[in-house]
Amino acid sequence: MNANPWSPRFSGKRLLKNELNLSESVFQGLLTKGYLIEIPSIKETLFYLECQRCHTRKPSHFGKIPTKTIQSFSYQNRPATNSITYCRNCIQMGRVSTNEPLYEWNGPIANLPKVKQPSIWRGELTALQSKAADAMVEAIRNQSKILIHAVCGAGKTEMLYRGLWIAFRNGFRVCIATPRADVVRELAPRLRRDFPSIEMAALYGGTQETDINAHLVVATTHQLLRYSKSFDVMIVDEVDAFPYHHDKSLPKAVARSVKESHALIYLTATPRLDLKIASRLKQLQTISIPLRYHGHPLPLPKLSQVFKLHQHLQQGTLPKKITHWIDQRKAAQRRFLLFVPTIETAQSLSKKLDIPYVHSESSNREELIHHFRNQQYEALITTTILERGVTFPSIDVAVIGADHDVFDEAALVQIAGRAGRSADDPDGDVTFFYNVKTKAIVKARQYTELKNLEGKKFKKEFN
Repeated sequence: MNANPWSPRFSGKRLLKNELNLSESVFQGLLTKGYLIEIPSIKETLFYLECQRCHTRKPSHFGKIPTKTIQSFSYQNRPATNSITYCRNCIQMGRVSTNEPLYEWNGPIANLPKVKQPSIWRGELTALQSKAADAMVEAIRNQSKILIHAVCGAGKTEMLYRGLWIAFRNGFRVCIATPRADVVRELAPRLRRDFPSIEMAALYGGTQETDINAHLVVATTHQLLRYSKSFDVMIVDEVDAFPYHHDKSLPKAVARSVKESHALIYLTATPRLDLKIASRLKQLQTISIPLRYHGHPLPLPKLSQVFKLHQHLQQGTLPKKITHWIDQRKAAQRRFLLFVPTIETAQSLSKKLDIPYVHSESSNREELIHHFRNQQYEALITTTILERGVTFPSIDVAVIGADHDVFDEAALVQIAGRAGRSADDPDGDVTFFYNVKTKAIVKARQYTELKNLEGKKFKKEFN
């Protein structure tokens, strides 16, 4: 059997049998020739179980199903048992269990062609953007690791282009991974526009696209659970975002999906403690970008205390301070986002204010975001689902209940970063409404002051 037709489809993947989507004769042929190899889906030892897709070992992540309730078969001379063990942690990607292996490609590797002119983008970078872009190029050439610590609105996507150009000219396979599907949907069209000659796949839950050895894969970090030793360059955007920093399986998926020699580039405005420590100890090269692409300072959040705010929200009422803020926006014909801590609050305020709302479970989420971006809505109520990765020109932002636990420092910094993104309207209003001034609120404002000070110093040096 000739392996070449199948190599682009399966190289660098770790898949269930049903994900291979092969006829039984082709599947058995590839297996017999050794082009596909079996990997036990769940590693069983005396001391622990480990899922070989998401690598969880947490006992509560494993469940059992009686074999009589499912269609079962054995492999590798596995003895029959009364039940099978499956992994709950990654079940949304398809069930992995002790009665069915995962499959990896073990045949010839399909090399990617070198692309002489990968991009048609002819924009110019600022001095700071150029500094970051050059550092990324060096990381790609040296197959090293780097952190780009760039404020919201610094133009991170455009900073990638120089590095992507070099990668595609060298025939490298690149992945841009991000925790949020909304970011994939926003980023993919821009990259397709600016890199029209590059084979690309955009992967997230529910997508119809497939990756057949594409030069560029833009994917949620969960999609990397299906990869193994696949990418020469891995770019993790919004590395601090939920669920990446919360789910230990996702950093492991990133680590498994890259080749032995690879470049790893982290992008974020709000690095978590582990990256900060690695940076301070000089274990991770870090490039700081404290200035937005248009050169204007970040909008400084205004702090507004509202007594018994959460009681008001529970009762479905809004204090005068908040209604006054909304009325001011409407009078000035300013579009705005209202961030709230819970879906229940979003639903309640939507009814009271007659403003549409969006959250992670909204079936029409893409449609609502599209309408707001196209200025069909003057306002939108949202949970933290829109805290990052989406750009709307000329908007103001309010956080109602900024002292809620869901709004940590990183979330508040990212939310504030939604305002002032346009060069022709860089001074958007950001207001945090709260009952108790939390550490997160204080630190988010201090972060903005610090970055504006750093940006001011940089402008003096280069003017």
